[in-house]
Amino acid sequence: MPSALPAGEAVPADGSLPAHALQAVAGRPLGFYLHVPYCASRCGYCDFNTYTAAELRIGSGADAVLASRDTYADNLVAEVRLARAVLGDDPRPVETVFVGGGTPTLLPAADLVKAVAAIRDEFGLADGAEVTTEANPDSVDPAYLAELRAGGFTRVSFGMQSARPHVLRVLDRTHTPGRPEACVAEAHAAGFDHVNLDLIYGTPGESDDDWRATLDAALGAGPDHVSAYALIVEDGTGLARRIRRGEIAPTDDDQHADRYLMTEEALTAAGFSWYEVSNWATSAAARCRHNDLYWRGADWWGAGPGAHSHVGGVRWWNGKHPAAYARSLGEGRSPGVGREVLSDEDRRVERIMLELRLADGCPLNLLAPAGARVASRAVDEGLLEEDAHRRGRAVLTLRGRLLADALVRDMVD
Repeated sequence: MPSALPAGEAVPADGSLPAHALQAVAGRPLGFYLHVPYCASRCGYCDFNTYTAAELRIGSGADAVLASRDTYADNLVAEVRLARAVLGDDPRPVETVFVGGGTPTLLPAADLVKAVAAIRDEFGLADGAEVTTEANPDSVDPAYLAELRAGGFTRVSFGMQSARPHVLRVLDRTHTPGRPEACVAEAHAAGFDHVNLDLIYGTPGESDDDWRATLDAALGAGPDHVSAYALIVEDGTGLARRIRRGEIAPTDDDQHADRYLMTEEALTAAGFSWYEVSNWATSAAARCRHNDLYWRGADWWGAGPGAHSHVGGVRWWNGKHPAAYARSLGEGRSPGVGREVLSDEDRRVERIMLELRLADGCPLNLLAPAGARVASRAVDEGLLEEDAHRRGRAVLTLRGRLLADALVRDMVD
């Protein structure tokens, strides 16, 4: 089931923010994340805030109506309008929109277009704005993709995960091998220049040959962006229960490292460059600008159940259940259930944690003296680039990328 929300102070009923959060907005990009919490079935590894139709039938009839997919786009529009009221005369047009889930493409394409149109109407979209949706390969067809493109979407990200049937079965993925590659062709035919494939490595039972076949299939499809993530087994998921019962083997960190090296070698040979530890693109234009907005601590409004937002050093999050979310908006209240005001020290630590994962790294002057000493040792150990260190930046080497999480912890402790 979905993971728990953090604790925090109460969000005002009208969603209002402290005055300091709305100051000096001109220098910060603004994006929107739209969460669609519906899935046809639950993947065994997923702990995202998502719900199947059977899960949403639990509870009263009124809740089932409130949580319905049929009216969900109207709820997103209502929260976009709330965002306009909270941000007041904020002059910024929106630079990126990302529709995630769940499976956004379980909604009609017209509903996704409607939600993006509300952002355009309330805030305006910047020239060249990036508008992305995630999609499951078995939830779209050429007509659906064409409708998204005509409605202003510029980028689509397909969840491929693997090219091998037995790996997809362990992950509880429902699409057939070959369908993601066909989706890339259909997206290109619909007019999408930017297409991403999401991959997962390290699934129990996956061999080196399986992963190599997945990389070959993904690259053969012709996307301009690939995201590749090590499988993380989250507590409370179906996959965690199967591993605990001994039905399948646990994941292996050494195997993850080997697969990452295979990924880097294959993608680099195909003309991709890493720009974040788990993301590769064929050009700067192909990078996911919305994710870059997160990594660099810009402002974004997250609409939808369980969505998180950040504006001017204030972070808040919405209640998780779609019915409670809809009820709050219907009563004219913010769906936010908790927030935190980040201190200068919080923001410094977060910058290090996020920016170190980027190809251009983070400034050394963000580090405390102890962290600076760790960075110097990391250069000697081949984890940080020596030339970049001399220029005042901490930039991961390939070996450093394999140990990024541990290195970040040492640098901020």
